[in-house]
Amino acid sequence: MITSRQAAWETIYKVIYSGAYSNLTLGSIKNISPAEHAFAARLALGVIERKLTLDYIIEKFCRLPKPRLLVILEMGVYQLYFMEKVPASAAINESVKLARQNSLGAYTSFVNAVLRRVNDNRLSISAIQDKSIKYSVPQSLISMWEKAYSQEKVDAFLPELLGQAPVFAVPNVVKAPVNQLLSALEKEKINAKPAGNILQIDAKGDITKSAAFKDGLFYIEDLSSYSAVAALAPQAGDVVLDMCSAPGGKSFAACILMNNSGRVYSFDIHEHRISLVRQGAERLGLNITAAVNDARSFSSGIPAADKIICDVPCSGFGVIRRKPEIKYKNLDEVKAFPPLQLEILSNSAKYLKAGGSMLYSTCTLNKKENEQVLESFLKLNKNFKVLECKTLFPAEGGADGFFYAVLKSNG
Repeated sequence: MITSRQAAWETIYKVIYSGAYSNLTLGSIKNISPAEHAFAARLALGVIERKLTLDYIIEKFCRLPKPRLLVILEMGVYQLYFMEKVPASAAINESVKLARQNSLGAYTSFVNAVLRRVNDNRLSISAIQDKSIKYSVPQSLISMWEKAYSQEKVDAFLPELLGQAPVFAVPNVVKAPVNQLLSALEKEKINAKPAGNILQIDAKGDITKSAAFKDGLFYIEDLSSYSAVAALAPQAGDVVLDMCSAPGGKSFAACILMNNSGRVYSFDIHEHRISLVRQGAERLGLNITAAVNDARSFSSGIPAADKIICDVPCSGFGVIRRKPEIKYKNLDEVKAFPPLQLEILSNSAKYLKAGGSMLYSTCTLNKKENEQVLESFLKLNKNFKVLECKTLFPAEGGADGFFYAVLKSNG
């Protein structure tokens, strides 16, 4: 059976140096107990989240070593600084053991010495003036945000990018009223409080293991994502197309807002992702037709719609709390998104009925993917007007960073 620290070490190395996704890598860990998996996840995600801060601390005591050894030091420093329940002796000794387990036995004395010096000479992270180091966000990304949104706005949300993201649950009122859901959660000792029209969950464990989830009384979706669909305002009897739907949250929201009356068509380019939509719809008891489709190409088999959801692929800079590796992307890597986003939005508009409405949304904070794509679309489609346009920042109500615009066709 793999140990929690070994699982964390492998995850961090794969994510930082091989471009793997943290959620998929952690999800693939086998032969480990739930408690050990939870520890590994917290340690791995914590190190990825705080990498720039951790490396800054390490560099105070030694030159940064090569990646395999550096990850061990980062894990040790993270435990010393951010995991209060881990004794310093355990953080140091287990790091030494980890070096030995991974053919780095020649460096055990080095690991021991560096971590002991780190522990004996604590730095005040709150006193660090460099925002990039303090919040572990590359300066290039901070500069882009400050240019787009102002320094004051960025200073407000940078602290919100650290720590565990809140969990929001959308009540499935098609199956049961909200008070029944709250009673079911209370019986399972799960705390919930209203957050607009949905609930914020105080989840100690995996909320999807709860009986209320399995019974289809709710699904998990961020507050900002739900708010975007609510702004589109799908009505009972509408035909709604969700062009890039997997894993299905916005389709579920539309269906519930319509009281399961009408028809929601959910599309995605990959069959394995469409299967996630089907499974969710079945659990929730919602009338959704899910099928494989490429949102870039027009298909005569897709019906005309009253409402269309275009939640397009994006750089993801609004969900850094959930996927911390995103913030280390080279900004040049995201240049391919705006042309793709405009292509999907332009093609999707062809399915909209005269007088219908369309939602354009991303989970990123990048005006090139948001406002500029919208402006390009409006220049090419004079028959559309903007009903609402909004950027949500992580500091506001606990939601993820998000952008959405509701467009209306004039015919």
